Amino acid sequence: MVTTGDVSGRAAHSAGTKRSSHETRSQAVHPSTTRVTRSSRLQTPPPPSSGNSREEPPTEIARNPRAPPRTENHVNSLDVEAVDSALRREIQQRQTSPGPSSHRKRQRINGDRFIPTRSGQDLQASFSLLHEEGSPATPRQKRRTPQGELHFQKTEEANRTFSTVLRSELFESTVPQIAPESLSPDHRRASRGYLHEGTRSQTPPRNGLQAAAAPTTLTPSTPHKNLFSYLSPRHASLGGHPTPSRTPQSRHGINLDTRAEIYSLSPIKHKSQQLLLSPRKQPRAISKVPFKVLDAPELLDDYYLNLVDWGSANVLGVGLGSSVYMWNAQTSRVNKLCTLEDDTVASVSWIQKGTHLAIGTHKGLVQIWDAEKARRLRTMTGHTGRVGALAWNTHILTSGSRDRLIYHRDVRAPDQWLKKLVGHKQEVCGLKWNCDDGQLASGGNDNKLMVWDKLSDTPLWKYSGHTAAVKAIAWSPHQRGLLASGGGTADRRIIFHDTVRGTVLNEVDTGSQVCNIAWSKNSNEIVSTHGYSQNQIVVWKYPSMTQVASLTGHTYRVLYLAMSPDGKTVVTGAGDETLRFWNLFGKSPRKSVHDLDGGGSGRSGDWGVIR
Repeated sequence: MVTTGDVSGRAAHSAGTKRSSHETRSQAVHPSTTRVTRSSRLQTPPPPSSGNSREEPPTEIARNPRAPPRTENHVNSLDVEAVDSALRREIQQRQTSPGPSSHRKRQRINGDRFIPTRSGQDLQASFSLLHEEGSPATPRQKRRTPQGELHFQKTEEANRTFSTVLRSELFESTVPQIAPESLSPDHRRASRGYLHEGTRSQTPPRNGLQAAAAPTTLTPSTPHKNLFSYLSPRHASLGGHPTPSRTPQSRHGINLDTRAEIYSLSPIKHKSQQLLLSPRKQPRAISKVPFKVLDAPELLDDYYLNLVDWGSANVLGVGLGSSVYMWNAQTSRVNKLCTLEDDTVASVSWIQKGTHLAIGTHKGLVQIWDAEKARRLRTMTGHTGRVGALAWNTHILTSGSRDRLIYHRDVRAPDQWLKKLVGHKQEVCGLKWNCDDGQLASGGNDNKLMVWDKLSDTPLWKYSGHTAAVKAIAWSPHQRGLLASGGGTADRRIIFHDTVRGTVLNEVDTGSQVCNIAWSKNSNEIVSTHGYSQNQIVVWKYPSMTQVASLTGHTYRVLYLAMSPDGKTVVTGAGDETLRFWNLFGKSPRKSVHDLDGGGSGRSGDWGVIR
């Protein structure tokens, strides 16, 4: 039975017990020293509370069950050691912590520099990037032919030689090549670079099993060269074989070949030396300047006119303003043929025999003159615009006009014209007959080139490849049905046509306006004159269309071109009112001058001006 006193005593005892327990916990959690406080905070977090009023002993004592009974001094010594270890761990943790720090330096990573390596590269793909026929530096895009170079052919030849020597020195005969599937295994191995030479081991070997097991990758084979051959002392006195005994037959004995690479003082191989020292065909030398210049006052600067022609009698006809002059290459004299009344000259053209000259006028008339007697034979009408193009085919005279019409005229018949051709939609500015095949080529300002068969009134072929006016037209004297045509400023191309099949063979971008074209009579070459913007005369090698020479001198567009009867000399005319004579296909300028002078009998005054 519990009494009131007992209850009060138990309450008091319970309160005292709680009070003493609280004091004990206060001493453990809040000791008198700072170190114990930090140690309690870092190492002995308070245990989780439970329903029992009893508390667990401190963690540092509970960790070591073998520790002696707790006393005040002993607890202090254990706490000091724990605090020291805790401080060290705290400092170490802060030093290695990845947390942000405003004053902390970024950690440096020092490594070796990058060294490129060739391992894993495809030598075939890398080597195929080289330009085959151009300079060693591969251009990213196709470059135009430099028109100002006079030695372009020599430069191209030098570049090809350099490329060949470079390939030979770097790869010898081990340059990987793509082998066609139709080749035999031996040819395929040879094309891949596995070539068997005297001092080189064959890779892969001829054994069929090993060859079958060899990888099919196109990896260059490393050449195997034994620079020295040794004879063992035992075999040397007996004249034995060198060591090793399986040396190829060509290696037996001492190598006394003075052309061997081990005796060479040159940095390149013997084959490369032969390539560089072998004689080469030099390009034909062409003079850079004209050997004669004539003044031609009032020579019109008009792209659509044809005012210069050189006849088979070696007489040059030139239309200057309203007059026509003739310069005789044999006597070096200038004669005035005629002066038109209230009209100007638009075109001149010699008949094949060189005895008669046709003159087209701005009023649309066509006149026939006897050059020997300086007498006009007849005047033919029909055109309503200027007649800027004329072409002869024996007794047939063809005229093209600004009225877009083409007339065939028989000079033997009394009729004004024989046939009328309707095809061009703008001015006809180019006409050329191919007398051998009986075909007529016509070019117009409508960018069209047409080929007419004989006297047919419908065109045989129509070409629309040009994007500018077609004035420059020339038939090849070396190949049947080969026609060359040149375009104006917006086109700048020379296009070659096959008029037998009606196809386009080739084209080349000249870089400037094409004014005239003429084929060489002595070689398969072409001379072209140009306008905007370089005003040059270019000689081309056909069919490669490599530039043999590029000549400059005119300050205006080179609108007029004519060739001498022997095919050696070319005369050009421009709006700068000069006629320039060039020796392009002859042997020497002196010989041509001598021929044109008629043995040097001409007076210097006759050369000065056409008047």
